[in-house]
Amino acid sequence: MLESMSRVAVPIILSGEEQATLAACSHSRSLSVRMVQRVQIISMATEGTLDQDIAQALEISRPTVQLWRERFLALRLAGLKKDAPRPGRIPSLSPRKTQAIVEATLHTKPANVTHWSVRSMARAQGVSRMAVQRMWTQHNLKPHLVKTFKLSRDTHFLEKLRDVVGLYLNPPDRALVLCVDEKSQIQALDRTQPGLPMKKERCGTMTHDHKRHGITTLFAALILLDGKVIGDCMPRRRHQEFIRFLKRIDAETHAELGMHLIVDNYGTHKHPRVQSWVRRHPRFHLHFVPTSRSWLNLGERWFREIADKRIRRGSFRSGSELVAAIHEYLENHNQNPRVFVWTDSVEDIMSKIAKCKEALGTLHQGTQGTDLW
Repeated sequence: MLESMSRVAVPIILSGEEQATLAACSHSRSLSVRMVQRVQIISMATEGTLDQDIAQALEISRPTVQLWRERFLALRLAGLKKDAPRPGRIPSLSPRKTQAIVEATLHTKPANVTHWSVRSMARAQGVSRMAVQRMWTQHNLKPHLVKTFKLSRDTHFLEKLRDVVGLYLNPPDRALVLCVDEKSQIQALDRTQPGLPMKKERCGTMTHDHKRHGITTLFAALILLDGKVIGDCMPRRRHQEFIRFLKRIDAETHAELGMHLIVDNYGTHKHPRVQSWVRRHPRFHLHFVPTSRSWLNLGERWFREIADKRIRRGSFRSGSELVAAIHEYLENHNQNPRVFVWTDSVEDIMSKIAKCKEALGTLHQGTQGTDLW
């Protein structure tokens, strides 16, 4: 008698909110089959149906019915949403072996090669490659990746940085700030065979080989105020072409506005004839970014746009076709220009450089003891 009473399941009594929720879930078409099945188990259990009868009606085992009945009694509705956590496999690597793999990855290199691979580390440590992969993923180690960097050796780095960033963050009154740059050696490439178009579950294709049909150089001036670009394609990148482009900027902007041009340290921009032209046009002012810091020129950012969206994946049968495509892109861009906004201050940039130097563990000194940035 006592044994039969101990097998009687604990009754389930639902609140009004729980009844409404279970009723809605039992007729839902968006829930998974497993979730609907759990709801049916609890709904039948509240009606006093025996576990074995529920199991027979739903074509499942009686222990499954008992499991979800107990889960509901313990956690209520939240207990039906996901499976109970199961004990995982006991890690096969000891903490000492894990530490050995991490230390070897960080502080050693294999013989005759530059970096560890999953398989070479697995052989060296006597473990499986999947164990090494887990350790690297857990500690966010990526021996196959490397990032490049370059510290500027410009002795006037800070002076030039303040000059350029100051123009971005606090442009002068009655003047325009333009980021001027050249994208040279743009090739008119024609694919040897037509590629396949993109379709579902497959990206478009393009042959790796191509025919060359000439080159051009794109001179561009990004106007920070409205995001428009003054551009022109020329066959070469000399001081003659740069002066020609300056004349075009002069013609396409209001004569009463000052022109502050941010340029890099390419020799063409410092040519004596360019300097003479600038002196004869006093509204023009050239501002040079620090050496090896071309990213300070927002014109580089715009060049990435045209390269990604129009040039790199294009196919051009002649140089004139390439030039026409660039001019068409310029026209469309200027109809709906995008303004690039500079946000970093001089202090933010110097703080990042200081962290970089600290990480390198070296202090770069100039020939006269000046810090190199």
